[in-house]
Amino acid sequence: MFKFKKIPLTLRYFVLFEIIHGLALTIRHFFRPKITLRFPEEQTPKSPRFRGLHALRRYPNGEERCIACKLCECVCPALAITIESEQREDGTRRTTRYDIDLSKCIFCGFCEESCPVDSIVETSVHHYHAESHTDLLMTKPMLLAIGDRYEDIIAKERSLDAPYR
Repeated sequence: MFKFKKIPLTLRYFVLFEIIHGLALTIRHFFRPKITLRFPEEQTPKSPRFRGLHALRRYPNGEERCIACKLCECVCPALAITIESEQREDGTRRTTRYDIDLSKCIFCGFCEESCPVDSIVETSVHHYHAESHTDLLMTKPMLLAIGDRYEDIIAKERSLDAPYR
């Protein structure tokens, strides 16, 4: 027995309604202005709250800021930070090892918020890449070099954030 409810469905399959609908959608969007950016020359605007590449900062006299309190290591939900420290001759404690595994890091910013001396920061730098897992293991010298390289940008961003901190 032939059912009457199946006629529109079989007619739609026969006329290939889905393909016609897809082509109409493609043609409609074909003539709209493009939103694609040419990446190196043009960049999308970043949020002021963007958290990118990590950096360790120094004081203006050149001494590293980290006092090895290990708060950032404790607060990290991904367990991406490893810190080892030792006591100096003058009685202060400084880090001997400060590693961040960026493949584990979720860029939550807890390490930055917990630091009492503003030593570890997440910069607005997003132009970095890695070709292997070992490239994502940031050591203390690497983090200090990033901090030295972008200190002007970091200080400027911190001065803009000062009323909100």
